[in-house]
Amino acid sequence: MLEPVAVNFIDLTTVNVLSLFVIGFIGGLVSGFIGSGGAFVLTPAMMSMGVAGVVAVASNMCHKFPKALVGAYKRYRYGHVDIKLGLVLAATASIGVWVGADIQQHIKFNYGEAGSNLYVSLSFVIVLAIVGSYVLRDAIRVYRTGDTHAEDQTSRLAAWVQSVEIPGTMIHFKTANVRVSVLFTIPLGLATGMLAATIAVGGFIGVPGMMYVLGAPALVASATELVIAFVMGLGGSIKYALHGLVDIRLTLILLAGSLFGVQLGAIGTTFVKPYLIKVVMAAIMLIVAVSRALVVPVYLAELGKLALAPDTLAMLKHASFAFLLLALCTGGIIISGAMLHGYRRIGRTLEEQPVAAAE
Repeated sequence: MLEPVAVNFIDLTTVNVLSLFVIGFIGGLVSGFIGSGGAFVLTPAMMSMGVAGVVAVASNMCHKFPKALVGAYKRYRYGHVDIKLGLVLAATASIGVWVGADIQQHIKFNYGEAGSNLYVSLSFVIVLAIVGSYVLRDAIRVYRTGDTHAEDQTSRLAAWVQSVEIPGTMIHFKTANVRVSVLFTIPLGLATGMLAATIAVGGFIGVPGMMYVLGAPALVASATELVIAFVMGLGGSIKYALHGLVDIRLTLILLAGSLFGVQLGAIGTTFVKPYLIKVVMAAIMLIVAVSRALVVPVYLAELGKLALAPDTLAMLKHASFAFLLLALCTGGIIISGAMLHGYRRIGRTLEEQPVAAAE
């Protein structure tokens, strides 16, 4: 077992507390809407405030599981959650969480805070750029076809996975309307758990994996990920807490804001077409990827691997924070706009019903 690593927790000034609350609210809004946990917003946001990467990951996971539970229950009432699929994936994801946590702690112990921050940032850039580009391309394809059911059409990979019959391993997920071998869920669950433990983001693998590998509809995949996030968050919190890496102050403030946001985000999914969920996910992913890429040279300089002037370092940090704010605003505006449009559409429908009845 690794020895506990020394970390410095940030001072909670009034500005920091308010910032964390707002970040938690927007992260919850995004989480309830796309089902990825919102960690791809929360973790970079905390790091931009000066929180060590490993502490941001640990505190994020700790606040995630109660929030995910609330979101999962809300989405379950709308009929979006496949509990069986969530629990099957969570079983192997839990193993991945413990392995990933050991990797994160090893990097922190051997390379310090700068090494941990560099690892987290590079992981964000790689994962967000790849997954975000793929999801955006798929969303654009669905939008251009004009087919309202195209977003739930089975991908070629998912069609092949569903066609593979392995005796004794086949399982049917009723809500997702998918029948696959449980063996295909094992690597997906492990990857989700390891990614969640190393950068506090599992939904980037879990949600697209359920959609494009298993063939689950977008709404079901995004909702079911909240079940997985609950199980992973609980296990990861225990693992990190044993090493003194959870800042419970950050956890409680983020949770206070996100519990409001996650419910609004879940409600928002009932007013939009599923392809819009992909648009929101892709847009925020790609913007945050740029934000994290801008600070990679900063961490390299702190490790002595790159020589940069102090003014250049400050400029990169400010630019990174600006892109992060852009990501937060983008998610909030798109989701709020979708909800407003949905309310108006329902209002027009209710107004037209009496007229139609009279005619």
